[in-house]
Amino acid sequence: MYQWSLSEVAVGIISLGVLGLIQFYYKRGAATKLLPFPPGPKGLPIVGVLDIPTEKPWLVYDAWSKEYGDMFYFKSFGTPFLILSSVKRVRDLLEQRSAKYSSRPRMVMLTELMGWAYNTALMPYGPWWRRHRRALHESFHSNMIVKYHPALLREARIFLQNLLSTPEKLQSLIRYRFGAAVLDVAYGINVLPVDDPYLAVSEEAVEGFLKAANPGTFLVDMIPAMKYIPSWFPGAIFQRFASEQRRIVALSQYMPFNFVKEGLANGTAKPSIASTMMQALSDNMSPSLRDEEESVIREMCGVAFNAGVDTASAALQIFFLAMAVYPEAQKKAQAEIDAVVGPGRLPNFDDRASLHYVNAIVKEILRWFPVGPLGLPHVSTEDDVYEGYYIPKGTLVFGNMWSILRDPEMYPDPDEFRPERFLKEGKFSMDGILDPHTIAFGFGRRICPGRFLADEWLYISIASVLSTYNILPPLDEHGHPSEVTAGVTGQALLSPICKRYMIKTRSKVAEELVHVAGDYMYGVDNN
Repeated sequence: MYQWSLSEVAVGIISLGVLGLIQFYYKRGAATKLLPFPPGPKGLPIVGVLDIPTEKPWLVYDAWSKEYGDMFYFKSFGTPFLILSSVKRVRDLLEQRSAKYSSRPRMVMLTELMGWAYNTALMPYGPWWRRHRRALHESFHSNMIVKYHPALLREARIFLQNLLSTPEKLQSLIRYRFGAAVLDVAYGINVLPVDDPYLAVSEEAVEGFLKAANPGTFLVDMIPAMKYIPSWFPGAIFQRFASEQRRIVALSQYMPFNFVKEGLANGTAKPSIASTMMQALSDNMSPSLRDEEESVIREMCGVAFNAGVDTASAALQIFFLAMAVYPEAQKKAQAEIDAVVGPGRLPNFDDRASLHYVNAIVKEILRWFPVGPLGLPHVSTEDDVYEGYYIPKGTLVFGNMWSILRDPEMYPDPDEFRPERFLKEGKFSMDGILDPHTIAFGFGRRICPGRFLADEWLYISIASVLSTYNILPPLDEHGHPSEVTAGVTGQALLSPICKRYMIKTRSKVAEELVHVAGDYMYGVDNN
């Protein structure tokens, strides 16, 4: 985990002294100056809460919510934080007052130093964000996803065959196959069977993103003036990290986009979001306008590729954990698949409406361990008053998905993996229960535009794996099943503590289905 250097802290304290003097003389408007801030930890004078939790912060905030309530406030290095821990709070502020709470804070490390400014998820709310968001919505809204079923189905089938040969590589296989599906959808690129360069550079870029996305990791995010510290300055490790990441981020964005441009120029481009949008551009555009339109396409596809793979992949890893810890849920799902699909074929998207227990598993995966438990911060763009409390402009607002989806009043025994929560009389039902899908993908106008694609990938992968494999705890050195801990690790993105399982085909028929389906799918033309 990244640690602040002494030089960073020294510069930070000096900067805070100046900021503290300014804030001391700052006066709020007459209508709000007598109103209190929401309750919360006070911290030290001027500095505020010095030790912002960076190790499993969602758990710390969950504990604080039990002390201070489902909405609490604190300051750190001059930056105000507001943590929302109930569905009422996120809906009241992030949805009902979305005009005030739909922007993003200035993320100096990610956007100004590392090159992620093009990422729609990080853009401040405004015309440029709306333009990108509209492009994403047009390509990934719920009615469009059926166009991408062939790519998702192909990669799910190849994933089954990969599991047969290298089950010990489960974690990398999951990310590789969904990454392959998104590359095909966005750019028309069919990846290499292993070591694909497009996926490799994307993985490296996202790894850096996740490191910097956790609040408090880099002091420069709270004291932006530190961005001017030169990389040669003692202790400026963050500058050297940012420089290398900037190169990787640019490479991950331009490599696949240039592949499409070259394909369009020589007539080899395959159908994809990028090629369709590029071909729709008018030949009569001025060079400057064309460059602008191309940048929107390049950046939008880059977001879909780089930002969309990890969350869905992490959720599928949680599925494997759940099946190893809760074998009865696995058996119930397999019995349903056997009854609906039968032994002679693999599940497809047409089966989804009849696979009630499988759909319940998809929902419970999102609830049990929400893979991005805090998401990205919203920021208030103007002063606000809510239930008698003053929320100043510039407050970072987090919806703690962990607290919301572990609410025992909505989900009794929330630590238990229980798909039956989403069943009534044996049928899938969301009646009277909060849909985890509406929480796990973010809030208000900043909800993830790729959520429908991720949901379909989870369904087809889960149904395909359960129809052909048993997921069991790994064996210890004595050949006995090990105890699997139902726990997670990570910072901005969660993954199971347990990384390996014993994955065995359910029968000879199932193994043959895996071979046949995988061989057929690998027969698809590769570039």
